[in-house]
Amino acid sequence: MTARQLTREQAISEVKVPTVAVKTSRRRGRFLRSLRENLVAYLFLAAGVLCFALFSWYPIVRGLLLSFQQVNFTEAADWVGLDNFRRLFADPLFATAWRNTAWFTLLALVFGFAAPFLVATVLNELRHGKAYLRMTVYLPVMLPPVVTMLLWRWFYDPGPGLFNNVLRVFRLPAQQWLESENLAMISLVLVSTWANMGTTTLIYLAAMSGIPGELYEAAELDGASVRQRFWHVTIPQLRFILMITLLLQIVGTMQVFIEPYVLTGGGPEDATVTVLLLLYRYAFVYNDFGLASAMSTVLFLVLGIFVGVYLRLTRTKG
Repeated sequence: MTARQLTREQAISEVKVPTVAVKTSRRRGRFLRSLRENLVAYLFLAAGVLCFALFSWYPIVRGLLLSFQQVNFTEAADWVGLDNFRRLFADPLFATAWRNTAWFTLLALVFGFAAPFLVATVLNELRHGKAYLRMTVYLPVMLPPVVTMLLWRWFYDPGPGLFNNVLRVFRLPAQQWLESENLAMISLVLVSTWANMGTTTLIYLAAMSGIPGELYEAAELDGASVRQRFWHVTIPQLRFILMITLLLQIVGTMQVFIEPYVLTGGGPEDATVTVLLLLYRYAFVYNDFGLASAMSTVLFLVLGIFVGVYLRLTRTKG
């Protein structure tokens, strides 16, 4: 190798080393500049993650640990393994609470799932007054839940209550709405449907607004009635939304608590004891937080199945 070739190779190597150093320095500079520019955003993000971890993740982990412990918060917790779950499954009220919750969920699907969809369909067919009627439908959602329950307690009052007064006008016998084992659960479902249907109705209206108008126009030109447009245009176009709201409704109704707690207290004869109401009794009436945590763990696993189905459906759609 000649001296001239050596000189050329040395020059190339001397150029490469600074080039790599310059590129590394530039990348570091870009990273630091990006960090300075987005520092405030990162701080807000860190605060959000911290709050979420403190108020969501920590209670979940803490509750899971408590389900394996005997806790009364006056002495050190004792690790009891699966004893809380054995006592939970041996409690007759455990099966009763799940049966009542399943019955409430089924009734809520019959009334609370169908009613908002029908109301949204009617509102979507109207040509005038849509905004006013939407506000009217959504108004119950804005009321505090306890206020709603107290209002309906007066509706259901066996003496001067609104519903019994209406029955007397038509010369029908008054009913013990909240004191009857046969009517108590249906009464709770009606309250829940009235109080929560506004949000679901607006979801359906938003989904219906995304249906191409050409489909309805073509159906009208073919002589389709409102009912036919409903069955052959609206429902097929909203299959995915209907499935998602169905799953969300199941998850929501299985966590019913305020209605039985305020209106019936779980009665009559434990006919309206739900899972969350029984969990509340374990924790704050019997002071057995280990048993309550075991109940919450079982509920968490059951709801996790429906959440998994929901995530699978949304991922498939996306």
